[in-house]
Formats: sequence, structure tokens, C-alpha cells
Amino acid sequence: MEDFINIEGLARIAPFRLRLWFSDGTAGDWDFSELATRETGPMVEPFKDPAFFNRVFVEFGGLTWPNGCDIDPINAQMTMREAGTLRPASAAA
Repeated sequence: MEDFINIEGLARIAPFRLRLWFSDGTAGDWDFSELATRETGPMVEPFKDPAFFNRVFVEFGGLTWPNGCDIDPINAQMTMREAGTLRPASAAA
């Protein structure tokens, strides 16, 4: 694993599900439905609206939403690795 990882691309593949491509050649799908439906707090509350969730974009290599909520790319990759959803990017098509 590189010391510095960026998210290089994303695709919205289902409600609250993103496919992410990382700078080290890995990719995978991340299901955010639990975050969107169960978590509370001012930063994640807007995620309950799928239209808001879909406004996600990549900024400075991390996932970002218009309310300023962001997810660090290294934490995203670690979470996906632990969930078993990370694989070589060539297999993520």
C-alpha cells in the first residue's frame, strides 16, 4: 500500500452505493446505507436524502459533500479492505 492514497474516480451505482477507484490501482464498492439511515448528527443527517447523498464529488483525493462532510481516502480504503470489497481496479469494471 502506498503511503499516500487518493480517490481518483467514483460512480454512483445504486442508492447510497458508490464504486471508488484509488490511486494505487485498487477499486471497490462501498455501501453507505447504514450511514445514511442509522447515523445521526448535523454532518450526516442530510445523507438521509438520496438526492443530497448523490451530490458527492472528489476533492483533494477524498469524498466530499456540499455541507463540508468529507471522507479521507485512506480511511475509505481501509474500511473497504476490512469489508472485503476492495480488489484490483481491473476487476472492478
